[in-house]
Amino acid sequence: MARENGTFVDLVTQQWVRLTGRRTTRADTPWLDGPTGDPLRIGSDFFDRWALREGFDIERDVGPRGLLPDFDQLAGPSFRPALIHPDVRRLYEETSEYDLEAWSEWSGAFRPFGWLLARLFSRRLQQLNVPLRPLDTSLGTLSEVLHLRHPTTELVAMAAWIRHLRRTGDVLYAGSYSIAKVPGHADPCVRVVFPLPNGNATVLLKPFAEDDGALTVVSQGQTYGEPGFYFTVQGDDGHLWMRYVKTMRESIRVYPAGNGDVRADHVMWIFGLVFLRLHYRMRRRDRSAG
Repeated sequence: MARENGTFVDLVTQQWVRLTGRRTTRADTPWLDGPTGDPLRIGSDFFDRWALREGFDIERDVGPRGLLPDFDQLAGPSFRPALIHPDVRRLYEETSEYDLEAWSEWSGAFRPFGWLLARLFSRRLQQLNVPLRPLDTSLGTLSEVLHLRHPTTELVAMAAWIRHLRRTGDVLYAGSYSIAKVPGHADPCVRVVFPLPNGNATVLLKPFAEDDGALTVVSQGQTYGEPGFYFTVQGDDGHLWMRYVKTMRESIRVYPAGNGDVRADHVMWIFGLVFLRLHYRMRRRDRSAG
């Protein structure tokens, strides 16, 4: 039964983060700062609610909107954005101009885990509804990109990408995208934050340029303060609890597919074993711009 601060399952997960993680503040860990979810539900309208509560202005249907408004902000000592194919750069800077197709491949032994995740968390929260069967994406997906601007500076603080399964209406992912400097890595990282009850899951991905112009981003590090996967929980006293999950890693390779289209292969590991592969095709609507 749902309580004011979440369900029993959510409370157990949050307690695990508190017991095994680190107590910190947003000021001390700005590279982990991101939207915190409501206790009982995320859903497709989360960022509208969050922006209203936090005082951000939302832009939708106002020109092209990208996950990274300026791809060159990823430049660092070992990463040169100029080496990335123009079609891949354009996808990141004008994401709202693409239609999205997605399909998944669960490793056989992990398929029951996917089913359990859906039953306990994803469908109830309307967040992280990873397709369990090819039929789930048979009618395609819907994609919306929002820009959240700071009302004072008028700068884009983050982009929100909300993806739905057209067949079921479930939220595939609702996440914010921005760039962060991580203490344990010289180059800027792509920061993806998925709001969860009273906290979030934050993935910090370091970029690599491939010889063929593809972009690969990897969430891989050795310890707290490096790129990788983090759970956060908001404390009652304003503090945060952070848990670095070294055993969770992922890699996303984004590459041109011709005619302005872009494809991506997304691989996720736990304890060194691949448990999920996701594949995407992004089709640009305005072919004349490609």
